Amino acid sequence: MSELRVASRYAKSLLDLAEERGTLEQVKQDMDLFTKVLDENRELRLLLRNPIVKHDKKLAILNAVFTGKVSDLTSKFFTIITQKNRESALEFIGSEFQRQYNQLRGVQLAEVTTASPLDAPTRLQVVQLVRQQTGQEQVTLTEKVDPALIGGFVLRIGDKLIDDSVSYRLRKLRTEFSKNPYHSLV
Repeated sequence: MSELRVASRYAKSLLDLAEERGTLEQVKQDMDLFTKVLDENRELRLLLRNPIVKHDKKLAILNAVFTGKVSDLTSKFFTIITQKNRESALEFIGSEFQRQYNQLRGVQLAEVTTASPLDAPTRLQVVQLVRQQTGQEQVTLTEKVDPALIGGFVLRIGDKLIDDSVSYRLRKLRTEFSKNPYHSLV
């Protein structure tokens, strides 16, 4: 079974159990922290994937890093994962949990890249655009700045990309001119 399918099933189980016990928001914070730590720590990701390192060592490291920072349910979840020899799926479980949580809560994630930081009215317009495109009321917008865009924006909603940047329009224009056989006469 692929790691992603395993991650999806474990994330769903954790989500359901946390919701049943009324600790969903705490477990969400735990998984956010866990995902952040894994994203920032390549060595930990490699260790969790390493088949040579014994399961009890991996659990001891997870406990050393996260004890006191995560709930008992999340700690027990780490124990179950290591007992089942599924530590390599942990890096996917964190992001899959977040995806399923957002789906459950009706939250749409979107990422906008602009040439300069967004002001409040423009940010609101982008959020409205995401709402129109998805039908979701709750939008979590991540903002990035890339001066190479010159102007406009690039909006990513899931696997959909809306590129309305000046640099994209210039590339399109350049392509159009290169196709025109009469451009050298002007």
